[in-house]
Amino acid sequence: MHFLDDSLWPENQEKLVITAAPYGPEWEPGDFPEDIPVTMDQQVQAAVDCYNAGATVLHIHVRELNGKGSKRMSMFNELLGRLRDAVPDMILQIGGSISFTPENDGEAAKWLEDEARHLLTTLDPAPDQVTIAINTSQMNIVELMTADDIAGTSFERPALHEAFRNMVVPAEPAWVEEHLKRLRAAGIQPHFQLAHSAQLETVERLVRRGVYTGPLNISWVAIGGGFDGPNPYTMMDFIRRVPDGASLTMESIMRAVLPINTMGIAMGLHTRCGNEDNLWYAKGEKMTSVRQVEQLVRIAGELGRKIADGKEARDIYKIGEYWDSADEALAKLGYAPNRKPGQVGFTFHA
Repeated sequence: MHFLDDSLWPENQEKLVITAAPYGPEWEPGDFPEDIPVTMDQQVQAAVDCYNAGATVLHIHVRELNGKGSKRMSMFNELLGRLRDAVPDMILQIGGSISFTPENDGEAAKWLEDEARHLLTTLDPAPDQVTIAINTSQMNIVELMTADDIAGTSFERPALHEAFRNMVVPAEPAWVEEHLKRLRAAGIQPHFQLAHSAQLETVERLVRRGVYTGPLNISWVAIGGGFDGPNPYTMMDFIRRVPDGASLTMESIMRAVLPINTMGIAMGLHTRCGNEDNLWYAKGEKMTSVRQVEQLVRIAGELGRKIADGKEARDIYKIGEYWDSADEALAKLGYAPNRKPGQVGFTFHA
């Protein structure tokens, strides 16, 4: 991404798209009972509250009445149907992990098998987006969590902590290509959840080879444990490598969420917050997902950055749009074109 002399002026920036992730699939309801929705009514109300606070993208996981993360497509269909009525302008984004939480202590924290994750492309009503991982990698979500972060939560149980410490994200090339194909056939947009620049390079190769020829909505997931950490130097290198035609959302973990998001707001990027990413306002003081959204709206206001409404967020994300060829996708995204036969030297757009 290129920054001109006037790129930090809010009047030259896109309106801010805030993603809310209020379903905290890694947590048990007792970890934050005031904010972890369990019943279907509570899950719908969480979306309404986050939308009213200023979020226009909803990152969705589904929970059963027993508090466990749901793996039933029927439950996803029910929630999606109710959300279409309750928050019709919100971008509905299904978390591609479905549920990685172990059923019992001592079991592995793992994503569902390949074909089960492909079923997300058959949901009815269809979501606007499904998040997708690129390249199998470690996802140790507790590496950066401190004793204060997990105090009073289920993560204090050694067996559960160990299960999440050893979690792996499966995203082999064959699965990724098949999933992208099925998403396009279903009219669903992928949202790329990227751990570091090597995964961004793989996404670029998918575009260059014509495997994926659509808008690039990317999250930089700075959670450590196999992913980049919330380091400003690493963040700036990743930002520099994202093409100008993509949208980039900042995502981090626990009390790094706010400073990373604040930098993102100031730079014209987009943000994500909610109890899936963070439970805390300050050490020992919890903060609900809605308060986190309100906090970002308030900071954006101080910086003069306007908040996108639902239609504006859809325009920024280019929901429903795909392109016909690798050449067109490269031009739309701002990548240099592929090399023509016999062409030497660097390639560039006219």
